[in-house]
Amino acid sequence: MAAQLGAKATVVEEHGPGGACVLTDCVPSKTMIATSVRKQALLDGTSLGVHFTGGSDGDVGGVHVDMPLVNKRVKELAQAQSGDIAARLTAEGVEVVKGAGRLVDPQVVRVGERTIRADIVIVATGATPRVLPGAEPDGERVLTWRQLYDLDEVPEHLIVVGSGVTGAEFAGAYRSLGSEVTLVSSRDRMMPNEDADAAEVLEEVYRRRGMNVMGKSRASSVKRTEHGVVVSLEDGRTAEGSHCLMTVGMVPNTSGIGLEEAGVTLDRNGFIQVDKVSRTSAPGVYAAGDCTGVLMLASVAAMQGRIAVWHALGEAVQPLRLATVASTIFTDPEIAAVGISQRQIEEGVVEANVVKLPLATNARAKMQGFNDGFVKLFCRPHTGIVLGGVVVAPRASELILALSLAVQHRLTVDQIAHTFAVYPSLAGSITEAARRLMLPGTSTGI
Repeated sequence: MAAQLGAKATVVEEHGPGGACVLTDCVPSKTMIATSVRKQALLDGTSLGVHFTGGSDGDVGGVHVDMPLVNKRVKELAQAQSGDIAARLTAEGVEVVKGAGRLVDPQVVRVGERTIRADIVIVATGATPRVLPGAEPDGERVLTWRQLYDLDEVPEHLIVVGSGVTGAEFAGAYRSLGSEVTLVSSRDRMMPNEDADAAEVLEEVYRRRGMNVMGKSRASSVKRTEHGVVVSLEDGRTAEGSHCLMTVGMVPNTSGIGLEEAGVTLDRNGFIQVDKVSRTSAPGVYAAGDCTGVLMLASVAAMQGRIAVWHALGEAVQPLRLATVASTIFTDPEIAAVGISQRQIEEGVVEANVVKLPLATNARAKMQGFNDGFVKLFCRPHTGIVLGGVVVAPRASELILALSLAVQHRLTVDQIAHTFAVYPSLAGSITEAARRLMLPGTSTGI
């Protein structure tokens, strides 16, 4: 974008264009999850009259997963995506310098023996999986999600420590791929920071598929055994499996690169402190992405970067508005949300009317055998302005766009209700929810 606006731009990257999002995190994980969703659809096909006979290698339903092939595809797709980004940078005249950069002062970056001077520096160094003492990954049995793609077979019994978004995604994916899965959650439910109704639906689905979800169970250590792992819990219990996946958060890649010496302020956890237009405390230095700790989403990172470029080059810019950010959890079914939350309504932070429609009442959902999920919509009581919503459904990541547009442009439920939706379609539940909110006497309950 900087090059498109006439600036000379240089990218310093050690591992490849696209960074961790493309090479090790978002793109690989969602590619693998796509395979697991496809297998689960085959297994669920019996309700639609599709039956499998026989079996191979002990796989449930006779559907075999070739893990080396799955992981090969994951890695190749990630590299291809990185290649596409590299080609775009080259086409725009952006110089790519391979290596690790260090900030010497706010306008000087050193990469090896090379010194690069710039008017503006944007730090986008990302973050790394957090490691717990006593549960250090070895890349064989105790793993971070970045090490999963080297496995040569589906884990016989995968213990996932951490039930946040990442843990929930991988736990569901490996259960669908054929692993026995135990999900260790330190809280009383999965995904404690997400919509409670959505988390409840997903946990019910997971249990029905045979997952062992251990609530209020904090892991204290993970040890290798001769043939697997033992996860010790703080209450004295243990969980045994063949592999353990640690999903206990992220730490920013901000140490040892000269940030504090250059005047960039970090918080107590090492994240770079930025304002709404991505500026740091050092003049001319901006920051974007996971290293800032501001909603660790690829879409937010990209917007932070765009805002930084626009602001630095004097273009008109709107500060980052977190209230309009749409997010998706790529479980099966997916969970997508935008705007205010149910918790804010219940705590009296925001006054809103609420409608929740079960997906099972949607005609298209019935046809496709989708029984789990819902569409929830929030609006202001008197004006009907849409404040947010939650969608739990297959491809909720696509369905949420309608609600994102509504929140971004302050549309009303009347405007959504008067918009045509295809019949039958899952999107029809969004317009139906809007029609329900048009009715007089709609309460703030569900």
